[in-house]
Amino acid sequence: MKKITLIKGDGIGPEITDAVVKIIDAAGVKIDWDVQTAGADVIETEGSPLPDRVIESVKRNKIALKSPVTTPIGKGFRSVNVQLRKELDLYANLRPCYNLPNVKTRYDGVNIVVVRENTEDLYAGIERQVDENTAESIKIITRSASTRIAEFAFDYAVKNNRKEVCVVTKANICKLSDGLFLECAREVSKKYPQIKFREILVDNCCMQLVQNPNQFDVLLLPNLYGDIVSDLCAGLIGGLGIAQGANIGKDYAVFEPVHGSAPDIAGQDKANPTAMLMSAIEMLNYIGETEAASRIKKALFETLEAGVKTIDIGGKSTCSEFTNAIIARL
Repeated sequence: MKKITLIKGDGIGPEITDAVVKIIDAAGVKIDWDVQTAGADVIETEGSPLPDRVIESVKRNKIALKSPVTTPIGKGFRSVNVQLRKELDLYANLRPCYNLPNVKTRYDGVNIVVVRENTEDLYAGIERQVDENTAESIKIITRSASTRIAEFAFDYAVKNNRKEVCVVTKANICKLSDGLFLECAREVSKKYPQIKFREILVDNCCMQLVQNPNQFDVLLLPNLYGDIVSDLCAGLIGGLGIAQGANIGKDYAVFEPVHGSAPDIAGQDKANPTAMLMSAIEMLNYIGETEAASRIKKALFETLEAGVKTIDIGGKSTCSEFTNAIIARL
């Protein structure tokens, strides 16, 4: 039996976590869940939103399924997600974005994979208050991190029968930092002649995405642009409520939805567990439970096709009703 860390988070996190665990159990997958709590709810008792026990649990088990954790804006503790990625060196953020059945969007046939560098850029968190009127942040881009994320993107493209990797930067302005990221991508691309390579500036990329998203295959981006563009891509397929994510490193992998903790609807049985479930499906594939992953995905798609949907994607079902409908199809 596989032991996997389960981080319940806060806000709607516990609700969608419980829903997904029920679905995985119904599919017959035997997992020994190492349940951990993190986020705002544990600060009062443990003094940190990310206690050492959570990190140690992931290090023991190598794999984690994580639900959303609240990050204060402009004050309070640093993002648990950012800290977790740095502590475990989860250098690759993987965001597949494709249309789901019966989820109304402006575009059909979207099938984009966003590969985002996950450990540096402005997310290094090196900031200082110069004086009362000025603050500054330092943007860190290194050759080693840029090369390994480029290799990850091209390896992913090869393994998943993708045709093109498009690197996204602002190298015309940030000539040294983004220039280095672009240089590394160019060098890595030479090792993969079977994969087309393209370059685009991030502002043009955003315009092109909302005009014709079907032209893109795999997007490779530094941390900040990747964060922004991946949410844009989620919007193309129906929103963050269905957007999956994975953070992958050499030794560890954490699978999580990309939406927030939505404390305004916590405890009201309104949350959409789809993004958490899609992330769990990717986790099951990652650990070799491909048959169960395929069955769960089929049940999810059949449920959506039948019109059973949560409020955020145009339906009337509660989280519980949606979960039970998937389980019934399993």
